[in-house]
Amino acid sequence: MTAEPYLLRRLRELGAADAAREQALLRDGIVTLADLELAIADGRPSADATALADAAAAIAADPRPIGLGRAWDVLEHFLPALAAACPDLQGIEPSGAVRRSEPLLTGLVVVARTADPARAIDAISRMPGATVLHRAARRILVLVEGQELDVRVATPDEYGSVLFTTTGPAHHVAEVLKRRPPRLLASEPDVYAQAGLPWLPPETRDSADVMERARQGSVPRLVDRDDIRGDLHMHTTYSDGREPLRRMVHGAHALGYEYIAITDHSEHAGASRTLTPELLERQRAEIAQLRHELPRLAILHGIEVDIMPDGSLDCPDEILASLDIVLASLHDAAGHDRRSLTRRCLAAIEHPLVSVITHPANQLVGRRAGYDMDYPAIYAAAAASGTALEIDGAPSHLDLSGERARDAVAAGATVVIDSDCHRVRSLDRQMRMGVGTARRGWVEARQVLNTRSIAEVRAFVTRKRRR
Repeated sequence: MTAEPYLLRRLRELGAADAAREQALLRDGIVTLADLELAIADGRPSADATALADAAAAIAADPRPIGLGRAWDVLEHFLPALAAACPDLQGIEPSGAVRRSEPLLTGLVVVARTADPARAIDAISRMPGATVLHRAARRILVLVEGQELDVRVATPDEYGSVLFTTTGPAHHVAEVLKRRPPRLLASEPDVYAQAGLPWLPPETRDSADVMERARQGSVPRLVDRDDIRGDLHMHTTYSDGREPLRRMVHGAHALGYEYIAITDHSEHAGASRTLTPELLERQRAEIAQLRHELPRLAILHGIEVDIMPDGSLDCPDEILASLDIVLASLHDAAGHDRRSLTRRCLAAIEHPLVSVITHPANQLVGRRAGYDMDYPAIYAAAAASGTALEIDGAPSHLDLSGERARDAVAAGATVVIDSDCHRVRSLDRQMRMGVGTARRGWVEARQVLNTRSIAEVRAFVTRKRRR
């Protein structure tokens, strides 16, 4: 069977396209769902607009998305291969929903620039393991590892416009373009400047009020990966991590962190392996040795405890008090309703030995939106008690979500961005995804616990314990 773009195949499956309409779409350069959405937002398709809108709605109802983690699996292999195949390419950058740090996405886009796009397109078409689905003068769709990648090759003088347009979302692109003359520009800030607006971080462009904030000039400097000074949530083979404690510590040290916390699961957690009191003591001794070997890295000995159905923690206070930091998680709904789940979470927040509530909603990306709880009450209690709420970078969680993180910091709560990592190779990636999620919530560095020094982190824990 001839390889073809996903959009055309889906339209045919849904009975929303025939040969004539497919040719009209191709003439308009509409070969991905993002193209279709932008065409509708712009009001510019030459094919029947009503039929296109119906098709987009049908696909949106059954989008077959991929997770952000899976997207990075593909991109982290493809991007170096692309750079090697096309040495003349510069500014190679993921675009689309990946650049906006969306938890789920329907397509992968890469943008790059070169003085000779045709030469680059030829080189991409010959890349090993890449099946060509569609090819145009400055664009090629390839199938790699079972995923469709839309590679846009711009000249330097149009790179900014292409990056902006492909980043999306479609309604934001259309709104900005209505404010400026339709001309190609070299940088993305130039696109916004032509529209009389400040540059907007990609992660904010889905926000309902982003244009109003731009017009008011109230766009703060958001937290960035470089602001992160430590990671306070990670697992080792002492519980359900994939790698030994020593490897995780050295992996974090290689990232240049000032501090980390080792936080394996407590004994009654539902993880495949958990910490017994004996293992906790063995871990304590190993951490002491690693502190001696790596004196410039502060290694906090912590634990991730479960919040039980009655609101208690599944580890005795005398053990928790012996640790440097305690994280508490609501892993099991236990069939509870909104009121009971909220009560359990609030009980953990009020516990003086709990410093962080991890992935507070227990969201599972693509499977569960998160527990139904009274989040305003949770944010208020966290702010009042000095308990941090986590933005978890694990691709299965990404929780607090951007929207909830925004509400949390608006209520005065401190957030912490963690990797919740179980293997060394994902430490940096999952921290980047956590930061991207925080940026979707307009979170600033000053609102994040682990942008602070180790002394300030220890003081944060101590203040709560003294309550």
